[in-house]
Amino acid sequence: MKAFLLAAGNGTRLRPLTDEIPKCLLPIRGVPMLQIWLQTCRNFGIGEVLINLHAHVKVVRQFLQENAIGIRVHISEEPELLGSARTLRANREWVAGEECFWVFYADVLNCVDLEAMKTVHSRHKPVATLGLYRVPDPSRCGIATVGADGIIRKFIEKPEHPNGNLAFSGLMIGTPELLDTIPDQVPADIGFHVLPRLCGRMVAFPIDDYLIDIGTIENYKIAQETWPGLHQPAVSSK
Repeated sequence: MKAFLLAAGNGTRLRPLTDEIPKCLLPIRGVPMLQIWLQTCRNFGIGEVLINLHAHVKVVRQFLQENAIGIRVHISEEPELLGSARTLRANREWVAGEECFWVFYADVLNCVDLEAMKTVHSRHKPVATLGLYRVPDPSRCGIATVGADGIIRKFIEKPEHPNGNLAFSGLMIGTPELLDTIPDQVPADIGFHVLPRLCGRMVAFPIDDYLIDIGTIENYKIAQETWPGLHQPAVSSK
């Protein structure tokens, strides 16, 4: 499986840290977020990644030249921000022929068992499998309503009156059918413009592992104190 690593955000809420440093290169206990993501991909056998970039492109390119750690990295520059969904659509040819692919939000620090998530997707074969976790502030997130069968019945991005607190984590497995639902507009966002169209055709993967969105100064500080390190896939004894 290939992986989209969405990293083009400006990191406005993390200023002044992101005035000079790209959001995706902010360090967690001395290790840049992007390096953590590349190691995660390597640990789970993801050998090819597409990263979209907008701010501080030269700095990120230099970092990737020095830290690709055996992963084939494609860079998609966005002089104009396309939005998370349009980035997928603009690079559709890159996943042509793939049955499914990963979509990762680069500012999500986590130690999720991606192999278990892939197993759930393979078992149900939905249009998309969404990693979901419980949040204390659902009005700031994309909130899913999940049936007893694990099917996502409803999805609302940043609801004014949330019906629950199961939020989209920024970890997803997508398919060509998901790409077909992306609207012809710029920008187009996964949470606002795509996932609500796929209700009844998405499966939930509940996340209890460590996960935090490094989108604010407060969460960034919390991550420095709480990050437990990368999840290591289980090694078969066969």
